[in-house]
Amino acid sequence: MNVDGIVRRNMLLRVAGGLSIASVGALLAVWAQLPLPWMLGALLATAATRIAGVGTACPRPARNGGQWVIGTSLGLYFTPQVVEHIGGNAGPIIVGMVFALGLAFMGTAMLRRYTDADFKTAWFASAIGGASEMASLAERHGARIDRVATAHSVRVLLVVITVPFIFQWWGVAGLDPTVPGPQRVHGSGLAALVLLTCLGGLAFMKLRLPNPWVLGPMVVAMLLTVFGIELSALPDYVPKAGQLLIGWSLGDRYRPDFFRAAPRFIAVVAAFTLGALVLAFGLGALLSYWSAAPAPTLILGTTPGGIAEMAITAKVLQLGVPVVTAFHVTRMVFVVTATGPIYAVLARRQA
Repeated sequence: MNVDGIVRRNMLLRVAGGLSIASVGALLAVWAQLPLPWMLGALLATAATRIAGVGTACPRPARNGGQWVIGTSLGLYFTPQVVEHIGGNAGPIIVGMVFALGLAFMGTAMLRRYTDADFKTAWFASAIGGASEMASLAERHGARIDRVATAHSVRVLLVVITVPFIFQWWGVAGLDPTVPGPQRVHGSGLAALVLLTCLGGLAFMKLRLPNPWVLGPMVVAMLLTVFGIELSALPDYVPKAGQLLIGWSLGDRYRPDFFRAAPRFIAVVAAFTLGALVLAFGLGALLSYWSAAPAPTLILGTTPGGIAEMAITAKVLQLGVPVVTAFHVTRMVFVVTATGPIYAVLARRQA
């Protein structure tokens, strides 16, 4: 066997090992009755083994596949009635966007005060946007990409682990049980849905838009549902597979030296994330006096997690999937577009 063949075989073994560990972790989490078992079990098992030095791998297409599942399933919830309901929450959604900006200032101040991070690194590490988008902006402005990526990994990990357990303990599942438009699986319709939503993901990726494999399929599925075109529902096992792939890809980010690389920086990011969660719970409770949506739905909408992870939480717990999605999508777009220009203004003032 030539060198290329050996490399491919070793990579296949690493991927197969990673998928096996993630699957076992998910099944153990189901057995232990953990919240969001297919995502959390895969995430925790993968992260633990990667930090322990196990050389498994998760290929990028696996995360893209998980995001496609989440994006497509989210889009199927946007019936005309649900869209009207979201319009009634425009005010709270705008407040959520401003809240995310306030968290960026809070995190920047904490990192500047308690770590050796420079201003630009602290700013892009604290912005509540996607990890890849913030890392790209950090690279463009000369910030430390490794610190920025680490900060967002810690934030997402803490939110994904903490929030589902809090909601399980709170016992608030099923307060806002929105159901998707299509209710039955149709073979030809499912094939058409897969094709169209994948084309949406490819288009978003070609245009270099943020979160292409969540937002591209979501927009296509949402347009179909809004206009009453019900091609097919997704089979029951597909969302579970998507959650497993998301958990596997999140856990695969961690390496043996993760906690040794910058312990003080990681500790401050963790403290900032927990503080942001406390503020998000308070803001969600306040917004419930303005919105008809239940407080848990509004809390999920304002938490500093990612679109896919918080949408999964809302879906599994039946807590207003479209409203939570609207909060996170608008916040992500706002943060990605505003973070760079705001940094430029602040940097000039500091010069």
